Amino acid sequence: MVSNPADEQQLHNLSQACATLESLLPAGILIAEASSRAVYDCDGFTARKALPGLVVLPETSDQLQIILRTARRFSVPVTVRGAGTGLSGGATPCPYGILLVMTRFSRIISIDPLARIAHVEPGVRNISVSEAAAPHGLFYAPDPSSQIACTIGGNVAENAGGVHTLKYGLTFHNVLMVRGLTMEGETLTLGSLAPDTPGPDLLPLVIGSEGLLMIMTDIWLRLLPKPEYAQCMLASFASVEQAARAVASIIASGPVPAGLEMMDQAMIRATEDFVHAGYDVNAAALLLCEADGSREDVEEDMTIIRQLMMDAGAGHIMLSQSEAQRLQFWKGRKNAFPACGRLSPDYFCMDGSIPRYRLPEVLAAIAARSAEYGLRCLNVFHAGDGNLHPLILFDAASPEESGKAEALGLDILRICVDLGGSVTGEHGVGIEKLDAMCHQFPEQTLRFFFSVKDAFDPYGLLNPGKAIPTTTHCAELGGMHVHHGDLPFTELSRF
Repeated sequence: MVSNPADEQQLHNLSQACATLESLLPAGILIAEASSRAVYDCDGFTARKALPGLVVLPETSDQLQIILRTARRFSVPVTVRGAGTGLSGGATPCPYGILLVMTRFSRIISIDPLARIAHVEPGVRNISVSEAAAPHGLFYAPDPSSQIACTIGGNVAENAGGVHTLKYGLTFHNVLMVRGLTMEGETLTLGSLAPDTPGPDLLPLVIGSEGLLMIMTDIWLRLLPKPEYAQCMLASFASVEQAARAVASIIASGPVPAGLEMMDQAMIRATEDFVHAGYDVNAAALLLCEADGSREDVEEDMTIIRQLMMDAGAGHIMLSQSEAQRLQFWKGRKNAFPACGRLSPDYFCMDGSIPRYRLPEVLAAIAARSAEYGLRCLNVFHAGDGNLHPLILFDAASPEESGKAEALGLDILRICVDLGGSVTGEHGVGIEKLDAMCHQFPEQTLRFFFSVKDAFDPYGLLNPGKAIPTTTHCAELGGMHVHHGDLPFTELSRF
């Protein structure tokens, strides 16, 4: 039973929107039954769940336009969702809102091998792009560990990366243009297939905007020539400091690895028990370093990198001797998260970034905090670009452990910020990192973020309550002093 007047009004608005959409859309687009809606109560961030008020699965841009205009007419919030693999709660639904599931926008519209451009819809899986481009000798570089399932729309919304970010960049560096709809149902195209466009470049605002600004319907991706040859090196070290020194030396040396990843001992053992990738379980730290290009260039780079590894103190080095072995080395890294799932009922995957040279300090601080909270924490990260992924093991059935896991996660993000880093490297803010955003950004910056949001969505209906904490929220947290003046409308939206 709804007793709060505000809740009653929101429920009334949703009921009106639902009735209107039922009359305008074909069968099979709306999901209204509670049991069916429950499937969509969270994304990969399972610590927060909410039953969406209505789930819609549009198939065309015309249907999407009807949905958005109807939601705007009745002031109903809209949350967009792709495959649901996000790890920060960006797709957590609103109880009195519409959850817009874009998985039926799943066409690869064209692959242009001469221009090296893929035109896709947002529901296309990441790996499908490279599979479609492979006959032309091309590939799509960003490769998150979830690339078998995650969608391009979600990658763009979160500015996803992957193990090859060091050389090929994040999603941001590989998107040329997007087209979509505003909350009012108006078509908006940002970016260009040409080298430049007149006026301000607004495309970067949308990439990583976590569904706050527009709903994408078409995305144009940059394709790259598939490297002739690739080789991966495994190097084990007796200390994290040695491995960090090797990372710094490699970055400073000249060769740019396609990937440079690090694992601590706990993660090495968990992954090796699960995948049997050939990792040295006695190492305190393990580096995976890949080079790609022509065979001659790879051999030259690997000779240099091997010597740098040895100079830094590597105790054991293995070089892949076949494509199958190279993929096996990476299979371990890409299965690090599920490997942790075998060790604990639940795990909390963090995502922060730091300057590379601070790696030893951060890992030592994480170990100390983990001991204080009495929770295990396994570490795997993109060492080449300083993007950390500590995995905190806990039991969600225990409210005490759940609280400790979230508190430890917040402490880790604060450590990252205090050492010159950021609260996220590629997973986004969502609802998971709102408190950490208060630690990183002052009130003036948060207000600027909201002004950008207001320019695209002045009614604050797209994914409210995500990515940007209100200054009131930060004040309640004790993270900043707030002047309680006029706040943007989006700050006052409570759904």
